[in-house]
Amino acid sequence: MNEQFDHEFDLLVFGAGMGGMSAALIAAHEGMSVLLCEKGGQVGGTTSTSAGSLWIPGAGAANPDEDIAQAKTYLDAETGNRGDRSLRDAFFESGRDAVAYLQDKTEVKLRPVGPHPDYHPDKPGWSMQGRALAPFPFDGRLLGKDFALVRPPIAPFMVLGGLMVGRDDIPHFLKPFRSLSSFTHVARILLRHGIDRLTRARGTRLIMGNALVARLLFSLRRKNVPLWTECGLVELIGDGAHIHGAIVEIKGERKRVRSRRGVVLATGGFSGSAALRAEWFAPREVNYTSAFSGNTGGGISSARAVGAATGESGGNPAFWFPVSVLRENGKETVFPHIILDRAKPGLIAVNSAGLRFTNEANSYHDFVEGMFRSHASTPSVPAHLICDCSFIRDYGIGLVHPGSSESTIARFVRLGYLRKADTLAELANAIGVPAKNLEWMVAEHNRFALSGKDEAFGKGSNALNRHNGDPANTPNPCLRPIAQPPYFSVAIHIADLGTSTGLRTDENARVLGASGAPIEGLYACGNDMNSIMAGAYPGPGTTLGPALVFAYRAVMHMRGR
Repeated sequence: MNEQFDHEFDLLVFGAGMGGMSAALIAAHEGMSVLLCEKGGQVGGTTSTSAGSLWIPGAGAANPDEDIAQAKTYLDAETGNRGDRSLRDAFFESGRDAVAYLQDKTEVKLRPVGPHPDYHPDKPGWSMQGRALAPFPFDGRLLGKDFALVRPPIAPFMVLGGLMVGRDDIPHFLKPFRSLSSFTHVARILLRHGIDRLTRARGTRLIMGNALVARLLFSLRRKNVPLWTECGLVELIGDGAHIHGAIVEIKGERKRVRSRRGVVLATGGFSGSAALRAEWFAPREVNYTSAFSGNTGGGISSARAVGAATGESGGNPAFWFPVSVLRENGKETVFPHIILDRAKPGLIAVNSAGLRFTNEANSYHDFVEGMFRSHASTPSVPAHLICDCSFIRDYGIGLVHPGSSESTIARFVRLGYLRKADTLAELANAIGVPAKNLEWMVAEHNRFALSGKDEAFGKGSNALNRHNGDPANTPNPCLRPIAQPPYFSVAIHIADLGTSTGLRTDENARVLGASGAPIEGLYACGNDMNSIMAGAYPGPGTTLGPALVFAYRAVMHMRGR
């Protein structure tokens, strides 16, 4: 080889999210020299703002073999005849090994989350628990100055100037004086946070995706893996048959880097690329994203330039979130409505006709699919979440926290985020829907709430709905009357939480060319890889689980080479 290179490594990895950091870490433990390149100034990407869940059947189950067999049945029911079965088989085959590898050799420590149900209880092979793993909390102080490298969660998911609060913390914070254990829990967290803020911009008690990213970074530092931030991929060096390096740009300077064993593309998909969104999202109008803005499709575009093929979307080129949008001082805050309000009792979602169109307690992805279906015949983007004052008091809605003061609520009304009215007719006029329809719809909902059975869409009729509802509310944890004025609404739009269409690969994450043959030396994982889910969204951690498993398989394939 006569080409001149500025640097040479065994493995070159692009993207410091779940897939890229895992690939770099595993390769380092396998004795390879690795360079990890991140286009942004911080690591973590969308992983850092996520819940940090990984859907990996068998890895946390009491009976792994039985769980994997059931999960195969479940995913077959989810995907039908779509997608590549050989990739799904590879995912199930290596899931436990990938998790065990990190657990045994690194500081990435995961635990089963239960109960944490799969998203479709009506499908055969469904499980209430055991398939979702989550990271243990991490003390960010252990990172020293590298703590600043961890991309923080989105602002609405932090309180008191950078304090992370998890789902399990919320009941304690809402009622800190209900028990000694709640008071102690809250006091300990607040004291720690107060000390943190004396010297840091945010709290160091890391949970969810932030803990996962911090654990990966801590482990990479312990293995002395070079990390180049503000380093983007310019182009791959090679052709449609073989890739042996890349040109990178780091802080304005271009360098040629040789990779002896391979290049892993894990740049996060294309959520931040207007051109690729137009190519793959059309005719859907999806104007928002909850993904990292730096995910501009660099890995996918560079691979396509050397002849790589992209996969089929199975009808969904992305995974979807319903979001509300706050506009203030020229800035937009996009809030994903995941589990904290839609499933709770005393809320409905209506379209422009003032009518319900789906089960509000379904998964975020399914809720948006309901918006798409409704929109085909009746404008449903935006849709509107409707509730009364007691709902906001007990559960909050979107950016409005439970128990918010009158002045706080008034601020959100003034900014146009909340609509408020003394009657349903007035609220209907404010949001532009027929008053008679909205009044009738609320009356029907209230009738269902009294009987405990949603005759229209079955809200609260399955285990996922009930898990996210309020167990103290009877007879249905997801239904209670909307009857205490004033009434409120929040407009709901569609965002992607990450893209699912990506580069076609084989079962070892090798990128395929148009002929179907692998491009030697080129691998993809995470959202740069075409999702094995074939348009389905089976459960919590649908993106991060496969990202880890195929990063593991890619490195093991390189080792074999």
